[in-house]
Amino acid sequence: MNRPESSSARLATIVTLIVAGEMIFALPFHTARYFRVTLLEAFGFSNTLLGDLFAAYGVVAFLSYFPGGALADRFPARGLLTASLLATAAGGVAMATIPNAAGMGMLYAFWGVATILLFWGALIRATREWGGSGTQGMAFGLLEGGRGLVAALAALLMASIFAASMPDVVESASDAERRSALSRVILAYSALTALTGVAAWLLIPGDHGRRAPGASPLAGMRAVLSRPVVWAQAGVVACAYCGFKGLDNYALYANEVLGMDEVEAAFFSTWGAFLRPVAAIAAGLLADRFTAKRAISGAFVAMLASCGAVSLFAPSSQPVSAIVAMLFVSYAAVYALRGVYFALLEENETPRHVTGAAVGLVSVIGFTPEIFFAPITGRILDASPGLAGFQHYFLFLATVAAAGLLLTAAVVYLHRPGGPPLWPTRARAGSHTPARAE
Repeated sequence: MNRPESSSARLATIVTLIVAGEMIFALPFHTARYFRVTLLEAFGFSNTLLGDLFAAYGVVAFLSYFPGGALADRFPARGLLTASLLATAAGGVAMATIPNAAGMGMLYAFWGVATILLFWGALIRATREWGGSGTQGMAFGLLEGGRGLVAALAALLMASIFAASMPDVVESASDAERRSALSRVILAYSALTALTGVAAWLLIPGDHGRRAPGASPLAGMRAVLSRPVVWAQAGVVACAYCGFKGLDNYALYANEVLGMDEVEAAFFSTWGAFLRPVAAIAAGLLADRFTAKRAISGAFVAMLASCGAVSLFAPSSQPVSAIVAMLFVSYAAVYALRGVYFALLEENETPRHVTGAAVGLVSVIGFTPEIFFAPITGRILDASPGLAGFQHYFLFLATVAAAGLLLTAAVVYLHRPGGPPLWPTRARAGSHTPARAE
């Protein structure tokens, strides 16, 4: 019988999960989100080409989510998370050499395995078990909010390194200076990711996330495939994730439409990231107080309103401050969604022993925007450069938010009084709720 974790051990566990949950994606995504303008110039990529490279990541990740969920139901989290973080950091060293498009395509495909197969299901399962049965909103709100704080602090550090590596007059920077500055940022991200891998091995208990006795990962995969509520949750996650992927182009919008230079645009997106911990934790508290479904519905409404407004605004006819305010509202809405959409696992009565399998299926569908979002939006932006392209872009995001509202309504419908059971009796009987250490 395992000893209950002490309060300090529980704190160390959730903090490590938070840091690991963000640093694993820093190299594939932070570099393009916060330093997009410089990355495009340093590598010589167009928006369309970069979108296609992200699609390579998305395809491999798509193939990794479901088997990765089964692995999370079979093996403890510590080893899976550590191996994933160290492999991802090694990929960063390769990225710092500024490879060509083919090399970057291979690297993104490698990261699709390294960041998902061994990592994602283990992270979500470990977080769900940490939260117990009564505070799932808080557990996932802390995970997402904490990840947001880590992302913002790391981005602030990297933006400072980037600024110090560029000439005083940013516009006068040569191609070589841009590449050198970006390489320093990439290597710094690599070092932080590797250190997080070491911390995961030292601070996450060896038995955390261990499967239930007698649980069969393959049986769990079959069980979740037949549950409509899991598919509906996957659709909610897909729409929310489109919103999150949409944030990748905010720095480019600030540069091309609002007139900020490269450094100002990087800091703009960094300040937006500081909304992530506030919005995610607040959404988690609301989910525990009311329901995750209500919190998700409210966030989709905010995303629809803010992105719809930006699609109509132009700096020539609206104050820039109004546009920036709407952008920050959309930041908050997206981060709120990410803070609670996995709390639906508990509201949907998902048995604990199939958590990894459920996460795998939800992620296979929910994170398909990794495949299609960047190629579609890259083409939207390149087809109408400047303000017009971004107006079309934000209209697309508003449409996605409307779809998210409809899918959330479908989840509510499946929970209707007198409706069929969400899970078969045998699956529910196999569920177990780990005792929480107070």
